[in-house]
Amino acid sequence: MGKKVTVVGAGFYGSTTAQRLAEYDIFETVVLTDIIEGKPEGLALDLNQSRPVEGFETKVVGATTGPNGEGYEAIEGSDVVVITAGLPRKPGMSRMDLLGVNAKIVRQVAENVAKYAPNAVVIVVSNPLDEMTALAQIATQFPKNRVLGQAGMLDSARFTNFVAEELKVPVASVKTLTLGSHGDTMVPVPSKSTVNGKPLTELLPADKVEELVTRTRNGGAEVVALLKTGSAYYAPSAAAARMAKAVAEDSGAVMPVCAWVDGEYGISGVYLGVEAEIGAGGVKRVVETDLTDSELAGLKEAAEAVRAKQADVADL
Repeated sequence: MGKKVTVVGAGFYGSTTAQRLAEYDIFETVVLTDIIEGKPEGLALDLNQSRPVEGFETKVVGATTGPNGEGYEAIEGSDVVVITAGLPRKPGMSRMDLLGVNAKIVRQVAENVAKYAPNAVVIVVSNPLDEMTALAQIATQFPKNRVLGQAGMLDSARFTNFVAEELKVPVASVKTLTLGSHGDTMVPVPSKSTVNGKPLTELLPADKVEELVTRTRNGGAEVVALLKTGSAYYAPSAAAARMAKAVAEDSGAVMPVCAWVDGEYGISGVYLGVEAEIGAGGVKRVVETDLTDSELAGLKEAAEAVRAKQADVADL
């Protein structure tokens, strides 16, 4: 114990992430911050009152933050900071439509994180994900291994769920992998996807696999269209919380995340969805997996697509 984790942004995504982190009962404190006065304090009060029922001791602390960094002293000394701040998508919006508005928010948050939690590992979940991860690293000036983004865990979870439903098998029997970026240039890796150890490609025809891949790629938009207000948060928060847990426990778990790639797969100088070993310092190493030629080509294509946009975020 003695560990401290902060979740910035107390919307559905942030508050659900804070709940999951508290219920793990591995942190001494979970701090939840928001710019809406009283909201994080109210949620913290409510979450703390669930402790006797759920049987965890982690203390949840709420803090309202102001436009000039007021309130950020609450995050002081955090080991991990999860940044969920920013606007969610509305129906018909792409993740990229959020770039301008969320860049301002994420930059301000990142600067305050650098000031009050200079040793933290930062997990970014704000959209557009790959660009906001790059921006958070620029704004904090943290070593690149200490800033990572949540995308592949969620995309792989969606892919796994769709495969399990299609084949009517338990989700635990399915393993899938998605790399690349979060969005249009997501690269599913059917060659590394299995059901009870059997290759997915032997169990489903190519057109059905492609159909599930497309549904995975559009997984967030499908939820947004149904909800009409707000976007997905149960599956995304589960993914972000697991990443924070791997950091806090220094577990060395290998997860698909948005990480800085420097030479792996012949790709350099870009934040990209890859598998990485996660521990106390963030990304311990990027794990290269054997890809087919077409999967590798897709990954390189994704790298170039996000590279162009990440170059622009330095000025936002």
